[in-house]
Amino acid sequence: FAAIHPKFRTPWKNTILVGLLAAVVGSVTPIDDIGKMVNIGTLLAFVIVSIAVLVLRRTNPSQPRPFRTPWVPLVPILGVISNGYMMYKLGWVNWARLIIWLIIGLVVYFSYGQKHSRVQAIAAGRTPEA
Repeated sequence: FAAIHPKFRTPWKNTILVGLLAAVVGSVTPIDDIGKMVNIGTLLAFVIVSIAVLVLRRTNPSQPRPFRTPWVPLVPILGVISNGYMMYKLGWVNWARLIIWLIIGLVVYFSYGQKHSRVQAIAAGRTPEA
């Protein structure tokens, strides 16, 4: 599925597969539920970014950065609190959906990584694929 289109230089097979999957899920799921799933996933991403800002500012304070977050650690802490509260207000059904999608994503991620690991290929004496 990683075939790159010769003209557009995009992963066209994977794009079609994901588009079809999204169309099927979107056609059988109520729009309100889709909105809530998108909300909780996006809010989780914001929480992760806020935590990453806190961790990276602490562990690598001298690393050059093209953008500086103002008022660290206040802004990231407020981001975690406010986004966490909004996630909490979405209810347990959305949390269950989020956990299910995270488990599916982790299984796919680690299954792919097990087969395509560069470290494993080097350890086995093979040349890793680019």
